[in-house]
Amino acid sequence: MPESTDDQAELIRSLNAPGCYDHAAGPVQHVETHISHVLLSGEYAYKIKKPLDLGFLDFSTLDKRRHACQEEVRLNRRLAPEFYLGLVPITGTPAAPRINGSGEAIEYAVKMRQFPPDVTLDCLETQGRLTGSQVEAIATTVARFHREACARAGADSSWGDPQQVWQPVAQNFLQIASRLTDPADRQTLDALQRWSEAEHARLAPLMGVRKRDGFIRECHGDLHLGNLAWVDDQLLVFDCLEFNPELRWIDIVSEIAFCYMDLLQRGHPDWAWLFLNIWLEKTGDHGGLALLRYYAVYRALVRAKVAVLRAGQVTGAAHDAALNEAHAILQLATTLTRPLPLRLDITHGLSGSGKTTVTQTLMQAPGAVRLRSDVERKRLAGLDALARSGSGVGEQLYAADATRRTYTHLASLAGAVLDTGWPVIVDATFTARWQRDLLHEQARLRGVAFHILDFQVPVTTLRERIIQRARAGSDASEADLEVLQHQIDTGEALATDEKEFLVPINS
Repeated sequence: MPESTDDQAELIRSLNAPGCYDHAAGPVQHVETHISHVLLSGEYAYKIKKPLDLGFLDFSTLDKRRHACQEEVRLNRRLAPEFYLGLVPITGTPAAPRINGSGEAIEYAVKMRQFPPDVTLDCLETQGRLTGSQVEAIATTVARFHREACARAGADSSWGDPQQVWQPVAQNFLQIASRLTDPADRQTLDALQRWSEAEHARLAPLMGVRKRDGFIRECHGDLHLGNLAWVDDQLLVFDCLEFNPELRWIDIVSEIAFCYMDLLQRGHPDWAWLFLNIWLEKTGDHGGLALLRYYAVYRALVRAKVAVLRAGQVTGAAHDAALNEAHAILQLATTLTRPLPLRLDITHGLSGSGKTTVTQTLMQAPGAVRLRSDVERKRLAGLDALARSGSGVGEQLYAADATRRTYTHLASLAGAVLDTGWPVIVDATFTARWQRDLLHEQARLRGVAFHILDFQVPVTTLRERIIQRARAGSDASEADLEVLQHQIDTGEALATDEKEFLVPINS
């Protein structure tokens, strides 16, 4: 059985022959990663673990590789059951192997339904074919996975304990430092380590609270664009991290930090903000934002580690390219440690005035966490954002006490997000002065910039938009023409002392 990469090389060469498979196979393609070999046979793909022990993973024996393959199938069936078909033995000899043959196994593989290798989202991004709609699909799918399919760590487990959280972070620094050759990069890494140590100490109490409240879950563990694909006009999430449970039983904010960081690294801050906001809207986990920078830096250093490991496996131009990638990632990690300019923007406009459309653009560039009254009102009532409450004007969700509760919650949530170091946009009508004052006070107490984004749209246009939106049924807003008329009749115009904060918006 292959117990070294040299021994396994013969097996991989032999498996390039279509006759080794228990089904009709076309010309076999071989794709290699730093820890696996993937053989594309036509209808099916086979993933074989390399016999490696890298500290953070151990595939050094056949039994360990078999277990890792079993875990890979189990974990990925949560997200892609139709693609992960099972564990198959490889029998025979390295010179004459047989996939799923009889006799003693010399190796194991994960059998998957094959999809074109150029439809992974990292490839689509490189080709300029990634879209904002696909980014939204990532956020929606991952949010549903976190809510519905992830087991939660028990109070008696070590997963999510602050000391356990620190272990892979510390391991990154050790493994990167021993492989860096540029003194400037070593200095950058040292500064990132000092920052990470200080942040970990500051955030340790919150990490404990997060574990207590059920936010440590058995996640995907390796959520970046290379492990996402667009197949048959749908998102496929694959390649969960199977080899080390401590890297998989994590805070869900650590999970999303990888995709967030990946989009930033690829030069798409607008999509990073879009991904973050859609995920927050679906999960309501604004309390985790305090941890996002810490985990985004950690995820950047995971990628730097992969780059320096790859540099150690190749020579020449490929070696230099890997070290250059590590350098660029260290610079990104440094940028991620820096706080953003804080601001609190609120909208002022009647239903149908384009607030959600415009704030979606503004939350992506220059970027902010958006809070929507239509979403948070339903969340307070235990409803999904697209659920229809059946509430009329002044009734149930829209009664005076419910409206005050909604705006009080928005103000409290905006203040909490600002306290974690992120700018905020609040999307609501804000037709009453007391509503605007609640939010203005949050900005004043924190000394941050405050703006009122004022939407002035003709009433005939508002009516047309509301009718169209109701027909589409794809937005959280339940405002109808009766609601619009109520807003017109009862709204309080901006006062003179509010005009200094006014930003006119043409929607």
